Amino acid sequence: MKTGFGMVAIAALLVAASPAASQTLQERIGRHDPAKLRELEGVHGGAGSMRFAGLLGPDALSTNLIFVHRGEILPKSSIGQHFHNQSEEMFVILDGEAQFTIDGRTSTIKGPAAVPDRMGHSHAIYNATDKPLQWLNINVGMTKRYDNFDLGDTREGAALDRVPQFISMRFDRALLKPVKAMDGGQGEVGYRRALDPTIFATTWSYVDHLLIPAGASVGSAAKAGMSEMLYVIGGTGEVEVAGEKAMIRAGDAIPVDIGQSRAIRQTGTAPLELMVVGVAKDQAAKAAYAAAQSRGR
Repeated sequence: MKTGFGMVAIAALLVAASPAASQTLQERIGRHDPAKLRELEGVHGGAGSMRFAGLLGPDALSTNLIFVHRGEILPKSSIGQHFHNQSEEMFVILDGEAQFTIDGRTSTIKGPAAVPDRMGHSHAIYNATDKPLQWLNINVGMTKRYDNFDLGDTREGAALDRVPQFISMRFDRALLKPVKAMDGGQGEVGYRRALDPTIFATTWSYVDHLLIPAGASVGSAAKAGMSEMLYVIGGTGEVEVAGEKAMIRAGDAIPVDIGQSRAIRQTGTAPLELMVVGVAKDQAAKAAYAAAQSRGR
């Protein structure tokens, strides 16, 4: 079914994606299911259509993570240019390439990659290719309330800058650094802090890229005043959150709330690849975390 996109559609997805506190870890994990994607036209005044669904909603964490969405932007389709004045987002492309726009400047970014949009700045994304674009969106606010202001700009035919005039990052395994016994885990993993606390204006604190090879693991640990969202880019594994275990696979979004320890173990034959998003409980906790990180360098 095709339908228009607006605040009502977002609200419906947020409710649908919000797990109850009484649910088990298995039930709280948001799992990507292509069969459950909804098709929407004119997203934020964009061209064409896209298919998407909520993985996590505002009740997934006690911090101000508002949602994690997963879907496909269809060929020659876009999410139109719009503002968030009380929240910030990050569009992620898991394969292919897309034309990203920040504040009216557009560049082609090849995936897997991500472009954060700071609060109070405009952004958009356009799929100029002939195949569906695998897409992920993360939104963190000053509160749990979602906001948007659409410009009615599809970004079709936008002039392209050769060098992006905005912040972007790639999930490039070649950039990962080896870490032995991470958090007391087994073996050696690949790790990179892709985006640090200075990138974001909200309590969004970091984006990490993590690769756990066969037979390796990350030990049990918790960060003071910090929640996390783990997104499985590829592979399979097991996660333990606050003593509760669950199997995870590509397309899963795992919430880890403040005060909860988490451990991660790779299973199967392929490496377990994850994106880790940290959201602090408040600005004071974010500042304390950033200061501790600086002292540890």
